[in-house]
Amino acid sequence: QVQLVESGGGSVQAGGSLRLSCAVSGYTYSRNCMGWFRQVPGKEREGVAHINRANGRTFYVDSVKGRFTISQENAKNTVYLQMNSLTPEDTAMYYCAADRLPCELQYKRADFDDWGQGTQVTVSS
Repeated sequence: QVQLVESGGGSVQAGGSLRLSCAVSGYTYSRNCMGWFRQVPGKEREGVAHINRANGRTFYVDSVKGRFTISQENAKNTVYLQMNSLTPEDTAMYYCAADRLPCELQYKRADFDDWGQGTQVTVSS
């Protein structure tokens, strides 16, 4: 089993930046793809960014390309999401997730094995 704990959410004005962190513990070797998802009430959970733990290959949804960067620090078992040029449309609960399959197979899906509790991001205009 893998445990995920997100941090770094908060409130920011449009144009600002936030960095989310996801601390990963447990059987981390069994998980190949790490992802950040977001969800607003009444809408489906959306995959935002993913990273393969083995080779660092990244995947982004079109709406965040050029603004968000996913990265990992293996020594700390931590995955980050740097979010720049934030807009009110980025307001959501952000979740970290892990899956045993590689991101090439999972980055368009939401059936990940493990999920964190989420951290709220609110962007005001």
